[in-house]
Amino acid sequence: MAKRGAPSGPEAEKVKLNAVTLRQTRRMVKYLRPYRAKFALGLLMLILSSGVTLVFPRVTGNLVDAATGSIASYDRNTLALMLMGILVVQGVFSFLRILIFAQVSENTLKDIRLDLYRRLVSLPISFFEQRRVGELTSRLTADVGQLSDMLSFTLAEFVRQLVTLVVGIAIILVTSTKLTLVMLSSFPVLILAAVVFGRFIRKLSRSVTDELAAANTVAEETLQGISTVKSFTNEGFEIGRFGARLSSVMGLALRSARYRGGFVSFVIFSIFGSIVLVLWYGLGLVAEQQITIGQLVSFIIYTTFIGGAAGGLGDLYSQLQKTAGASQRIQEILAEEPEVADTNASHASSERIKGKVAFNQVRFRYPARPDVEVLQGVDFTVNPGQVVALVGASGAGKSTIAQLLMRFHAPTEGQILVDNQDVSALDITYIRSQIGIVPQDVLLFGGSLRENIAYGRPGATDADIILAAQRANAWGFIEGFPEGLSTLVGERGIKLSGGQRQRIAIARALLKDPAILILDEATNALDTESESLVQDALEELMRGRTTLIIAHRLHTIRRADIILVLANGLVVEQGTHSQLQAANGRYAQLLRADSALRGEAIPETSEPPLLLS
Repeated sequence: MAKRGAPSGPEAEKVKLNAVTLRQTRRMVKYLRPYRAKFALGLLMLILSSGVTLVFPRVTGNLVDAATGSIASYDRNTLALMLMGILVVQGVFSFLRILIFAQVSENTLKDIRLDLYRRLVSLPISFFEQRRVGELTSRLTADVGQLSDMLSFTLAEFVRQLVTLVVGIAIILVTSTKLTLVMLSSFPVLILAAVVFGRFIRKLSRSVTDELAAANTVAEETLQGISTVKSFTNEGFEIGRFGARLSSVMGLALRSARYRGGFVSFVIFSIFGSIVLVLWYGLGLVAEQQITIGQLVSFIIYTTFIGGAAGGLGDLYSQLQKTAGASQRIQEILAEEPEVADTNASHASSERIKGKVAFNQVRFRYPARPDVEVLQGVDFTVNPGQVVALVGASGAGKSTIAQLLMRFHAPTEGQILVDNQDVSALDITYIRSQIGIVPQDVLLFGGSLRENIAYGRPGATDADIILAAQRANAWGFIEGFPEGLSTLVGERGIKLSGGQRQRIAIARALLKDPAILILDEATNALDTESESLVQDALEELMRGRTTLIIAHRLHTIRRADIILVLANGLVVEQGTHSQLQAANGRYAQLLRADSALRGEAIPETSEPPLLLS
């Protein structure tokens, strides 16, 4: 079973705030620069909205004084109209603030995601071999969304809370210093309780998140391997396993709920207790005529605003922790060295290579497995237009040779030449534009057949696409679909059979028209009828191109110009099918095993072998 990953909930996304994380977060503010004028306008709307809001309690207090006759000079009707006017003006400023910040947010979101995606698609294959797709998708969605919130909302909200806190305290100090000191005396207790309880509750919430992640892992494994589960009739076992995890989640969640309930009850008691204390003391000041009843009402409303602002600052700190974590993860990707300097460069070139390929003493270790030398000094040469087959047991290095030729990795030692030029000296986009590949597991994108074939040459006309489909033996089944080329293939091409997917991949390669072709087990998983159709299409595709065939089913490569037999990272035999069969070496053993599986007799041959010493 797969090991449980890191927590995926919000608590897991936080990091400690320090000089490094804050510096990384500040770097992301550069995305605001193109929109700084609009952002400044949004801040102005925010300040005006906050300022108008802070006038509301004072006018409310005056209205109370006018109603009670404490201050005869106030007119109730005028004050009531003023309050309605304040609400209207505040509503206008709030609407403009939200609209402006939404525009800033969406623009920065687009810019950050585009930069991040541009960097991702330009990174080498080795980067993706060590990362999960879900993790990288999360960087594009959750992390960028968190960062966008900081750039557009969190900063603005911090300004609003700060203005409310500072101006509000200044106003109540002017109203009554004594009452302000009484009100502020309750703050330390609330803050201390929030810190202690908050830290404990967050730890419990993190445990709930961990257990829920473990439960989700069980469900994901079960659904991914549902055929295995059903074949072993282990539905009940899996239900029990998932249920046990859910029981653990429920226990921790209820424990967390008890503490949260106690904390909320304490906070409510403390807040309303403080209001009662302020009201009790304030009414005494009213009785002593040190303040009016309207000023007391105004003071209580200001106290509510200040309490909300103080509590909001705690939430903003939590948001800043999440933002710092998101910024750190995004910066890590943006700091990765791309393999392609210009991802917008054209994939076409006016100069077509001839197709000569040579491996000279090539050694290679995968970065993720540095202790295993996959290739241990591979030597061979392929002339333009030749068909070369790579055979051998799994792990012998066949696919690695193809990956090195495509420059998905660089050799640890040795040299790979194309037309007598070291591939490391050639533009990586240019060399890949000259190589086509038809893999065993064809990945089709979830669009139409037209889009999938045209992926070999974006912008190709329908006439070109149809011609490629005809040459690939694919036009027959495409014509049979009611929507023809506009037929949607479904996710990863699920609506097509294996043979149909292979022929679409061949049509795509034909449209690309590469000088060098790599066939990676292209007919390995097909039935006899599909294999025949695909094999005919492959022969059309191979015509006039240097071709490397990676094969397990040896009957498909008997007509290859050269067969290279790999074992333990070395080419141990080299020659034609007849020569290697007559040598009665490793290739002959593989051939006998393949023929036995197919129920065929192995023909005898007397052609002398050509062995690689």
